[in-house]
Amino acid sequence: MPVMSIIACGMLEDELAYVLSEDRDLKQLIIVENRQCFSLLQKFRSENCKPWMVPLERVAFLLKGTQSSLFMKLISPLKRFPVFEQIHEKMEDEVRRNVTVVVNMLKIALHTDIDILKSEVYRNIEEMAGFSDGILIFYGTCGHSLGNLETDFKELDCSLYFLKDSNGENVEDCISAALGGNDAYAETMLNNRGVGTIYLTPMWASSWDEMEKEGFSSSEFDIRTLNGSRYSRLAMIHTEISRDPDFHKNVLKVARKFDMEIVDIKGNAEIARDSYLNAKNDICRT
Repeated sequence: MPVMSIIACGMLEDELAYVLSEDRDLKQLIIVENRQCFSLLQKFRSENCKPWMVPLERVAFLLKGTQSSLFMKLISPLKRFPVFEQIHEKMEDEVRRNVTVVVNMLKIALHTDIDILKSEVYRNIEEMAGFSDGILIFYGTCGHSLGNLETDFKELDCSLYFLKDSNGENVEDCISAALGGNDAYAETMLNNRGVGTIYLTPMWASSWDEMEKEGFSSSEFDIRTLNGSRYSRLAMIHTEISRDPDFHKNVLKVARKFDMEIVDIKGNAEIARDSYLNAKNDICRT
């Protein structure tokens, strides 16, 4: 059974919960147990999905115990007989289609220092590659801190996959992913030219206090400068997966604090869904 690992940003928790809960062919879901996983776990349980929760150091041992099939081993010597060969091939096809997914959710606050973010992502890739057939990096390039992953891990005996837009480009960040890609992000920013705008997804809005405390900054804005007059607009990004009942309340809290106008923007979850399915299908073919 193929093993697909996902190293995910906490800001993309909603997208991850969505694509996994929609996957009816998912055979086994394992969540790496850490402080960041419990919110994701609640979202899975609300969808009647009950994954395993296992410390990272125990995942390889658990997978070793679930990968082998006694029946497959018993009939393997009988493949010289046509009827058993057909049974064996059918079962192998079924096994290839039923992927095991291992999710490792990393801290949202890693964004406050791109060097630490890079170090943590790289460390987890190295640790998870040993039991994975492929790893989906559920991050954008994040200030280009993760822009060289393919080059840096070209010798890795495990394929890496990324969140890509329709142009085949790795998305810049979680906002680009929510808006539909880098071009859509650039177009949205162009439409708001002349008006300082920050963009909030439900996860961004619910995590605002934590990120403000940590002093988040990016290539687009520094959270510590919002008291100035540069930013006057706050854009709420709505997608088909925006189910947080507190989204508007969280956005309103930020807008009032910095005296910002609130506008609505339509986003989507296509990049998360398509990137997940492309990675999964490729892993299942190998």
